[in-house]
Amino acid sequence: MKPPRFEYAAPTTVAEAVSLLQQHESEAKILAGGQSLMPLLNMRLTRPGLLIDLGRVAELRYLRETDGGLAIGAMTTKRTVEDSAMVKSRQPLLHAATLLIGHAQIRNRGTVGGSLAHADPAAEYPALAVAVDAQLRVVGPKGERTIAAAEFYVSYLTTAQEPTEILTEVRFPALANDTGWSCAEVARRHGDFAMTGAVVTVQLGSDGRCAQSRIVLFGGGPTPLRAQAAEQVVIGQTPSEQLWAQAGQRVSEVIEEPLSDVHASAEYRRYLAQVLTRRALAEAAARARGAA
Repeated sequence: MKPPRFEYAAPTTVAEAVSLLQQHESEAKILAGGQSLMPLLNMRLTRPGLLIDLGRVAELRYLRETDGGLAIGAMTTKRTVEDSAMVKSRQPLLHAATLLIGHAQIRNRGTVGGSLAHADPAAEYPALAVAVDAQLRVVGPKGERTIAAAEFYVSYLTTAQEPTEILTEVRFPALANDTGWSCAEVARRHGDFAMTGAVVTVQLGSDGRCAQSRIVLFGGGPTPLRAQAAEQVVIGQTPSEQLWAQAGQRVSEVIEEPLSDVHASAEYRRYLAQVLTRRALAEAAARARGAA
């Protein structure tokens, strides 16, 4: 199918883009790479009167170190993240998650900000952002504000952004010392959206016990789901396969009503969440031991 008719604007500054949004709030859509928006347009699931393309806003394309972590402009492509030595060393979990996204052609065009703002619950970046306590900066007519990733995702394809705000930057903090990580998922084919996935971190203390852990599931509900009950099972305990299995069993408390569709039933997604949590915890703990 072809998309419905729309007007097109290509601003060159954030201020210009925000002004256009303010003028056409109810009918405008942001184009930030288009790897998610264009299929929706072609299937006529969305019908914007105006498409605001951020591709020429150069100030939104950067990747730099800040406070030991990373600051990434919203229009930075996933390919840039994938190829960055800084990302590999400072935030290897982000690098690993990027490799799971689509295919090379998708990562060439898709942007970090586009994926985060689109808020697909089966996507890797939103879950990663919640797992590492990323901070997202948005800019609108009233100025800029920063939103914690845990508060950014409201529901399916819905965020805490106002309709006249644009996501401009995300900051990923560096992982703490002695912290291992894992991003595990199951998809029908490599590059497809995950049926279910888990982003996990494990920090080991000097006594070898789990000092901290973060478990966030994706593809199991309308937003990234943090499994705090499973985290509490892990914290303070000695790593073991039995411990990982116990934590995996607790994730069902957060995946109460997973999606059931042609790709997977709700029961299968719940089962996958348990299995992937167990595997990801084991992998993260192994990495933490190697970093100790």
